[in-house]
Amino acid sequence: MSSLSEKLMSQPAKAEGGSRIKQNSINVQDQKRIAAIKTAVLAEGDRIRAKYPILQHQDAIGMAILLFSMAGAALTGWAYLEGMLAWYVTIPVIAIFLSFTHELEHDLIHYMYFRKNKLMHNLMMALVWVARPSTVNPWLRRHLHLHHHKHSGTETDLEERAITNGERFTPLRLLMMLDLELSVALRIFQIPAKYRLKAIMRGAAGNFPLASAFWISFHAYVAYSAIEAAAWAVGYSVPWPAFVNAESVAIANTVAVLIFAPNLLRSFSINFISSNMHYFGDIEDGNFVQQCQVLNSKWFIIPHLFCFNFGSTHGIHHFVVRDPFYIRQMTAKKAHEVMRANGVRFNDLGTFKRANRWTMKEQASKEHGYQAA
Repeated sequence: MSSLSEKLMSQPAKAEGGSRIKQNSINVQDQKRIAAIKTAVLAEGDRIRAKYPILQHQDAIGMAILLFSMAGAALTGWAYLEGMLAWYVTIPVIAIFLSFTHELEHDLIHYMYFRKNKLMHNLMMALVWVARPSTVNPWLRRHLHLHHHKHSGTETDLEERAITNGERFTPLRLLMMLDLELSVALRIFQIPAKYRLKAIMRGAAGNFPLASAFWISFHAYVAYSAIEAAAWAVGYSVPWPAFVNAESVAIANTVAVLIFAPNLLRSFSINFISSNMHYFGDIEDGNFVQQCQVLNSKWFIIPHLFCFNFGSTHGIHHFVVRDPFYIRQMTAKKAHEVMRANGVRFNDLGTFKRANRWTMKEQASKEHGYQAA
């Protein structure tokens, strides 16, 4: 049975200016490959569901995972406040728990939990946003994400472009993956002037109130820390206002450990993996074979800890939207076999050199004839 998200994705999308986006024809060979992959992944998902009847209780499983992840993060924070955990243990443990909530939000965007119960569905949407306050409003992100599925790797794929997909791999790109507000600020003047104000207003609406509060607070904390460090280096004491005292600084440091750092670690990991597993620019619009690669090399173990193995399984989702994230993990072995056999790339590390292009044709004048295998 097709999901509601699949029905929404089948509707014609519109470009920023309101004109309909023309979807390119997909070459015949890849059409056959896509059909073969879909058939195999759907069959494997059906087999696993039949083997484990508990998977039929999808709503309950989703809510249980959400409560577990939020309770785990809260318990870890409590242990830190009680002096039972060091900051360098607390930060990655909380980030791991938060990685579950990203996967849940992604599934919720596709209406995989409580589709027929708006109250519970929206409650879960709100809770996954509260758990990750650095992120955009998930209700607004839904529009961007469904468009991403229809036109992944194109100029209009704002979801991936926002996390630096298609950019040259430089230290600035790494910084933009960490600080999405910086990424937006640096991109704002790349938007045509007639759309710029609309983009700014949409961004402000998407961030308010949680992400706005997170990023304003984070940048204030970074600015304070940088000023204090510079002053210490030259032996100067900054005359801060009275409210900037030992107590308020201690609170800010606690917030940094429990909220800022885990969210930044988690978001950097998912942004790094996602922006580099998706291809950009020189692919056929709508061609799932070319949209994503599979990143499951040992080199990505650390970022995968904080984004729930996203690089290994997200490509499966482009072919079959139906399955929630935990079923994708269970189907991965079979899915990878059929994906590899049908032309999907695995661990194409050349993407870092090619700015996520499928080939090097756009840079042929510099590197003649290179094409990823």
